[in-house]
Amino acid sequence: MSKEVEITVPSPGESISEVRIAQWLVKTGDVVEKDQVIAEIDSDKATLELTSEEEGRIELLVEADAEVAVGDVVAKVDTSVKAEKKAKPAAKSPENGAARKEEAKTVEKKEVVSVSAHATPVAKAVMAEHGIAAAQVKGSGPSGKITKRDVEAYVAGGVDGAGVVMNGWGGGRAEDRKKMSTLRRKVAQRLVSVKNETAMLTTFNEVDMSAIMELRGKYKDRFKEEKGVSLGFMSFFTKAVTEALRLFPAVNAMIDGEDMVLHDFADIGIAVSSPKGLMVPVLRNAERMSLAEIEAGIKELAIKARDGKLTIDEMSGGTFTITNGGVFGSMLSTPIINPPQSAILGMHNIV
Repeated sequence: MSKEVEITVPSPGESISEVRIAQWLVKTGDVVEKDQVIAEIDSDKATLELTSEEEGRIELLVEADAEVAVGDVVAKVDTSVKAEKKAKPAAKSPENGAARKEEAKTVEKKEVVSVSAHATPVAKAVMAEHGIAAAQVKGSGPSGKITKRDVEAYVAGGVDGAGVVMNGWGGGRAEDRKKMSTLRRKVAQRLVSVKNETAMLTTFNEVDMSAIMELRGKYKDRFKEEKGVSLGFMSFFTKAVTEALRLFPAVNAMIDGEDMVLHDFADIGIAVSSPKGLMVPVLRNAERMSLAEIEAGIKELAIKARDGKLTIDEMSGGTFTITNGGVFGSMLSTPIINPPQSAILGMHNIV
């Protein structure tokens, strides 16, 4: 007997009532498994995964890029249809083994090309066919995902007179209009709002980094061996910030109406760039962390940001933010405060 299960949009967090279907990872008629990821959902704070609650044949009710409300039904699963179970591999026979060895030799001769997971299956196949690495192709899909059209444009584009790969750019008059992700749109709106409503003051200071450079150079190999993480500069910056916030608690405060809320802890937001836009995951109680714990925490959050796996909780509630423009070669900048915080620290090039 046929039974349909409705798949609804879950709530990403408080105050979020609407999200966008960034992309479907399945199509109508596909047979999905229970807990299989079927779509990516964009909210104004993070990208989340939508999973199937049951096994069966799926029917999509809304298009990709559609704006939907939390609780809306976006797909249905017919649970009377089950996924085919994969048959167990046949036992190896001497003839079978010899054939596989011969096949393996043939495969070894074929050039192996690195193909990014951030590409559609069809795009991966075309890249592999032409021996193209994913790093060579600029993606135009959601969050920079590489599509078949991107690979075909790359193949057709050739190189310019200086031998620089053009990736299909130049020579024509075409325009490509893309819809901004919900996250990128909300970040832009929030930053403009802060600029308009906050009396911000930016000061510039130079810091003598020679002692830290010497210390890091002396102990970085031993630190990596003993702690399992690299000794970078962000751990020093973060420890310096937590000590400064202890000495000047007003900088670690927030304004709530007519009240100033002081914190006896330092939850430090670390601004990171990701394929989906600027994200600020938070290190909780950074004032109690060692250098190794800070480095491990930043590494974990940065990987999650890159892979789109950050949760709402991991990006909420910071008391102070650090942004490092030095990784882009920047010498000076005027970072924008991350509301409702009172201040932000921008670090820049070490020369």
